[in-house]
Amino acid sequence: QAQLVESGGGLVQAGASLRLSCAGSGRTFDTYAMGWFRQAPGKEREFVAAISWSGRSTSYADSVKGRFTISKDNALRTVYLQMISLKPEDTAVYYCAAANRRGVGTDESDYDYWGQGTQVTVSS
Repeated sequence: QAQLVESGGGLVQAGASLRLSCAGSGRTFDTYAMGWFRQAPGKEREFVAAISWSGRSTSYADSVKGRFTISKDNALRTVYLQMISLKPEDTAVYYCAAANRRGVGTDESDYDYWGQGTQVTVSS
C-alpha cells in the first residue's frame, strides 16, 4: 500500500520558519517526482512547489519563490519543504504528492499519490 505521511506543520507567528517533511512508503518513491500543494479555508487547492525525481529540477509558485525550498532525499524516500518568512496568507493545509514521472509537475492531475495533509497556521 503506497502511503505518504506529512509532518512538521504547526502554529507559528509571521516571519517564522517551518520545515515540512513527507515520508513515502510502499512504493519506490525515490524514482518519483514530488510536489507540495496547499489548500486554504474556502479556497481551492493550489500548487506550491515541485521537484523532479532526481532532485535537479524544481518549480515554485510565484507566491512562495525566494521563501520556500523543496528538497528530496531519495535514500530516505522523504521530501521536504523548508519555509521561511512565513506570512498569514501561507495558512493552509499542506499536502505532499508523488508523481510517477521524471520531470516536475505543477498540476494536481500530474500526481498519483497524496498524503493526508498537515496544517500550517501563521498568525499575524
